[in-house]
Amino acid sequence: MNLDLQKVLPAEAFETEQNEGDYIGKDGLLYCGVCRTKKQTRLPASDFTGGREMIVPCICKCKVEENKRKEEEEKKRQEMQRLERLKASSLMDAKLKAARLDGYQVDGDNQKIYNLAGNYVKRFDEMYEKRQGLLFWGTVGTGKSYTAACIANELLNQMIPVVMTSFVKILQNIQGNPDEEERIMAGLNAAKLLIIDDLGAERSTDYALEKVYNIIDSRYLSGKPLILTTNMTLKDMQESEDIRYRRIYDRIFEMCFPVRFAGRSWREKAASKRFDAMKNLMEE
Repeated sequence: MNLDLQKVLPAEAFETEQNEGDYIGKDGLLYCGVCRTKKQTRLPASDFTGGREMIVPCICKCKVEENKRKEEEEKKRQEMQRLERLKASSLMDAKLKAARLDGYQVDGDNQKIYNLAGNYVKRFDEMYEKRQGLLFWGTVGTGKSYTAACIANELLNQMIPVVMTSFVKILQNIQGNPDEEERIMAGLNAAKLLIIDDLGAERSTDYALEKVYNIIDSRYLSGKPLILTTNMTLKDMQESEDIRYRRIYDRIFEMCFPVRFAGRSWREKAASKRFDAMKNLMEE
């Protein structure tokens, strides 16, 4: 096939940008004054060159590196935008968005829980493949929500889609709005990890319990992991005689490994530290 590039491509395609310091080498080609590599190359005579030798632009080494740097910067910018979109769609309360494992208040009461949270993050690919969820249960203020938020934020920073919300919020948004219910359910199940905070705080109406079951069952059918937090005891859930609750809890235990949060509440510990600090101040 006889194809003359000069007739096919625009004239600009054959123009070489020349900067201060660039020079013509012994071979008659233009070289970069910075990296000393070619900015032009020769194409031998062929059908593509109209049967004659042709000098065309090429990219010098420093331009290649500059383009690579710009591509990396653009990639980072896009990753940051994606991360911000993921965080915005995580539905997490503002007070929990700063939760991090490196800021965890580790003590004798929660060392094992801290280790579990860290290992869940490190081995999330495995947890995801096994569909392994967690059920954080225990008394108020023992760090269940904070620990769940730590897991969420660590995974979000790895660009893993996580949604953290509550049944109360979900029910408020879907009540009387079938279209919104379908959209929200799709969003919940699109996340690689779904975290639902404060199971049991929702109203105990037939409507609410039916929706709670549907959300959990839908997650089960999606084959993706779920983390729940609750102030209820394991005994309350295991021994419930109400069939409405029983089918919810049975589904949860199929998906989630129960983790007990014990010890004094974080609020009590913080208050105790403030009390001791003020006491010492008064005794100085």
